[in-house]
Amino acid sequence: MASLPQYRPKKLSLGPLEAEILDIIWDLKIATVKNVHERILQDPERELAYTSVTTVIQRLTSKGWLKCSKKGKAFSWQPLISREQAQVLRSFEQLNGFLAVSNPDVVAAFADSLDTASLQQIEAIASRLNNIRRQREEQS
Repeated sequence: MASLPQYRPKKLSLGPLEAEILDIIWDLKIATVKNVHERILQDPERELAYTSVTTVIQRLTSKGWLKCSKKGKAFSWQPLISREQAQVLRSFEQLNGFLAVSNPDVVAAFADSLDTASLQQIEAIASRLNNIRRQREEQS
């Protein structure tokens, strides 16, 4: 089971274009604005200004998703967390939000409605929670 990454972007929410550009940068590992712009324009139905790509990449950087590097006159960006780590963070946030607004009966009803494969995941989660609880009790 994946654990929460040490690093966390300042802002997890992403707009559709931000998410698309971040996906491209994850695929490329390291990218310039030109690389991302060219990838988007591979779709003949698509139009997007180079400056729009620049703006979105700068927003992703300020939100803490990307790191900018300069080599000579060229700037490049790379992700600060992997796609998998981002999924873990999003899942954690969604589950945390669900648990924060739900009472125990609602959570239990949800767990009761899951299929067999999901129940195996619930059992794995419960086991992990019990281990964490034991470790905390031992530290106290």
